[in-house]
Amino acid sequence: MNSSPAPLEVTRRTRHIPFSPRALYRTMAVAEAVTWTLLIAGMVLKYALQAGGLGVQVGGFLHGLVFLAYAMAAVFVGVNQRWSARLMGAAVVSAVVPYATIPFGRWLERRQRLDGPWRTTGTDDPRDRGVLDTLLRWVLNRPVLLVVLFVVGLTIVMATLLVIGPPGGR
Repeated sequence: MNSSPAPLEVTRRTRHIPFSPRALYRTMAVAEAVTWTLLIAGMVLKYALQAGGLGVQVGGFLHGLVFLAYAMAAVFVGVNQRWSARLMGAAVVSAVVPYATIPFGRWLERRQRLDGPWRTTGTDDPRDRGVLDTLLRWVLNRPVLLVVLFVVGLTIVMATLLVIGPPGGR
């Protein structure tokens, strides 16, 4: 009997992203609509009920933050799903109109533009050899780094916008 341990098998650990492109898009679209409600409620409190500006400040901050996060997520999902730049732009612009991200998401669903998994591995498709697709796969295979980059990017953009000041001045 040989009592030596079996050799260790070295394999590449598969990283799993716990949500699909569809789930990310839908979650961010709903969050964006919810923050529209907070901002509108704050505006009603301030202007119709003369209750002060705290509701607008809080609702506006949250809406701005989620708007930016939605825009980043929409572009990220769009790159993964191989949307055209025009379609990615339309997704971002849909967030400018209150609640429009919800019907836009349904439109994407009907056209199966949210179907499919994250593209974590290359295929024979010539587009997979491009720099953007290679970078997409690289970051998708490092989900912790992806989240860190997303949060850092969101923080930098939000901080820059806060330094510039709110829309319409103070």
